[in-house]
Amino acid sequence: MATTSATIDLPLPADRVWQLIGGFDSLPDWLPYIPESTLSEGGRVRSLTNEEGGVIVERLEAFDHRARTYSYSIIRTPFPVTGYRSTLTVHEVPGGRSRVEWSGTFTPTGAGEEEAITLFQGVYTEGLAALKKTLEG
Repeated sequence: MATTSATIDLPLPADRVWQLIGGFDSLPDWLPYIPESTLSEGGRVRSLTNEEGGVIVERLEAFDHRARTYSYSIIRTPFPVTGYRSTLTVHEVPGGRSRVEWSGTFTPTGAGEEEAITLFQGVYTEGLAALKKTLEG
């Protein structure tokens, strides 16, 4: 099983950041390469459409509003992995700041482990950079 993660520090309170990213259906609000998200199964499953029209289906596995974190798994994806589980967390940092961490574990299939790690490291890093840009905008 492979793992990767990315973090970003933001000059905003954790509650403010969580307000934007804490909804399981909120990716289109801050992630430009996911322009569409549709919830089903009572809000526990999201179907994401990427810029190329590809569809990724994810299931909410755990949600803790108070701790500002949620975890999800991938049901269907164009990515060469299985057993994917990811967690998005907003940590409070002293001085009214926050740290956002996006991490994942997965088993590569059809790709080497380093290739799969590089892919998701890019997704997380670019995603957090987009989050920062959205919050600054």
